[in-house]
Amino acid sequence: MSATDGLGGDLAIAAFALARRFSAGATMWCVGPVWTEHARHVAVEFVHPVIMGKRALPALTVDSADPVAALRPMAASGDVLVLVGDGATPGARDLLRRAATWGLTTVWCGAGERPPGGSADHVLWAHGGTAARHDGTVVRLYHLLWELTHVCFEHAAVLTPDDRAGEVCVTCSDEGRPGEVLSVDDEGMAAVRTSSGVERVDTTIVSPVGTGDLVLIHAGTAIAVLDEP
Repeated sequence: MSATDGLGGDLAIAAFALARRFSAGATMWCVGPVWTEHARHVAVEFVHPVIMGKRALPALTVDSADPVAALRPMAASGDVLVLVGDGATPGARDLLRRAATWGLTTVWCGAGERPPGGSADHVLWAHGGTAARHDGTVVRLYHLLWELTHVCFEHAAVLTPDDRAGEVCVTCSDEGRPGEVLSVDDEGMAAVRTSSGVERVDTTIVSPVGTGDLVLIHAGTAIAVLDEP
């Protein structure tokens, strides 16, 4: 049995999501805190139109000891983050959670110890343990992701983003949304980054909060501080 058997559905769903994001102008950010060689390889695959007529897609490697700090000023809502590594990758869950808060679609691609459910929008995991890092299995996994993304481009009619709103409060039409605190003034008003941009949010009912905290926002007010992953 191949180490990628059973992943067809996961790969197809992830590729479709990436194709929609790229069609809307996204940049892909590739991070491998421990598996740096794979993160670079992913970026090369997507940016290099190796097949005649295929698109060169904007993809960059983030090679930093602190990928959160490196990504924060560069990544924009609507972009894509691909993390390559096993479930024990240092700082992986915090990076993915913050990227999601900023409005990025998140993909975790790897082998070995599998991350908990819900760690990323799309988890693409190879069987075979950490040996799959070196035997070509992980490479095959993101090669398939690249190829399927280009297959999706052949069906342009289905790539228009779905802009329908999600579940919202029936009283004030504002959903609970995560945000990252950038700064807080003496009156408890904070600059908070969300998928919609930087917003001014009242944090007095969850005070004290500080720079870097993740909060849940409802109707312009922080109603909870989100626990560390």
